[in-house]
Amino acid sequence: AKSADNEGDKAPGNVVIEAQWPDRLDADVDLWVEAPGDRPVGYSNKSGQIFSLLRDDLGKSQDITDFNYEIAYSRGMPPGEYVVNVHLYRAINASFPIQVKLVASVRADEEGKSRQLVTTNVELLRLNDQVTAFRFNLDGEGNLVPGSVNSLFKELRVASQ
Repeated sequence: AKSADNEGDKAPGNVVIEAQWPDRLDADVDLWVEAPGDRPVGYSNKSGQIFSLLRDDLGKSQDITDFNYEIAYSRGMPPGEYVVNVHLYRAINASFPIQVKLVASVRADEEGKSRQLVTTNVELLRLNDQVTAFRFNLDGEGNLVPGSVNSLFKELRVASQ
């Protein structure tokens, strides 16, 4: 049986979505994620019932590192469709296109080991560009449903409230 004392040793969440764009680039790329039956999560809505955005990277603004990445973790991994978008909120002296690498993985076992589900690179072509990097379905065991990966656009960005 699992003991509650060990829960703090593992990274939070089961589904992990990461976005990374070129370091030292002064661009604010926003990660938006949507889990089955939940509302979109991103910079203006940092938590839903399933996902939480753990890092909102603003490029060089208010950032002491040169690294550019955002990451979201889920609590649980319900079966159904997951949607992952990126949106170019701000870019200062950036040359286009801006390349963004996205990775979705699952932490499914007792040791907290992860396995990669989907990875892709997308290009943001202009300010305010929003791209669906990928959509995928998970079954009840946290496995990728064969043939479910696509990049059909779905609006996720929610205006600030």
